[in-house]
Amino acid sequence: MASKGEVNQNEAGRHQEVGHKSLLQSDALYQYILETSVYPREPEPMKELREVTAKHPWNIMTTSADEGQFLNMLLKLINAKNTMEIGVYTGYSLLATALAIPDDGKILAMDINRENYELGLPIIEKAGVAHKIEFREGPALPVLDLLVEDEKNHGAYDFIFVDADKDNYINYHKRLIDLVKVGGLIGYDNTLWNGSVVAPADAPLRKYVRYYRDFVLELNKALAADPRIEICMLPVGDGITLCRRIK
Repeated sequence: MASKGEVNQNEAGRHQEVGHKSLLQSDALYQYILETSVYPREPEPMKELREVTAKHPWNIMTTSADEGQFLNMLLKLINAKNTMEIGVYTGYSLLATALAIPDDGKILAMDINRENYELGLPIIEKAGVAHKIEFREGPALPVLDLLVEDEKNHGAYDFIFVDADKDNYINYHKRLIDLVKVGGLIGYDNTLWNGSVVAPADAPLRKYVRYYRDFVLELNKALAADPRIEICMLPVGDGITLCRRIK
């Protein structure tokens, strides 16, 4: 058993990176990934937005830098052009997307808080990619219902990223599966939810972690059983599950 001094030393050495949601057991290893692979290649606008977001009181909500890099490369690999993002916050993952898709690409971005989005908007505009973004303030479900009603939107999206209210992830999936094209991807963020998905029922968890855990578990079970998709759950950030529509 570690001594009190050792415990305090370990706690003091915990990674302080804003948006740090890595499930790696070694903070030093995560720092190595950031300093070796992520930060040297991080586009200047993303770095600026990450630093601005770090000063926001809700900064834990931001997409981590390594996940932003992953999304940016993924979008390039699949040649995504028409995309959607549910849950924007200050726009770090949105900017990663906007920088990856072609100049005539589009992102339908939805969030209930325009103020947070506008915190990052000047940086997005300076990066020259704001014209790719259509931002809609308010709940996403009514917008999705309207999109689904029009059959021309079925299969219209190459990539959809969801990082929003976990208690609605199942409801989002019911609609998004019609909107993403066959061969396209949906990415659900936070699917390992602070590692709480394997925590004992009586584990001491923060109130919001405990509240949303059951919704995340429900989603993970549903995605694993959905025959319309292939899935891959990755321990990037706080866990991201990629769903490739196959029918």
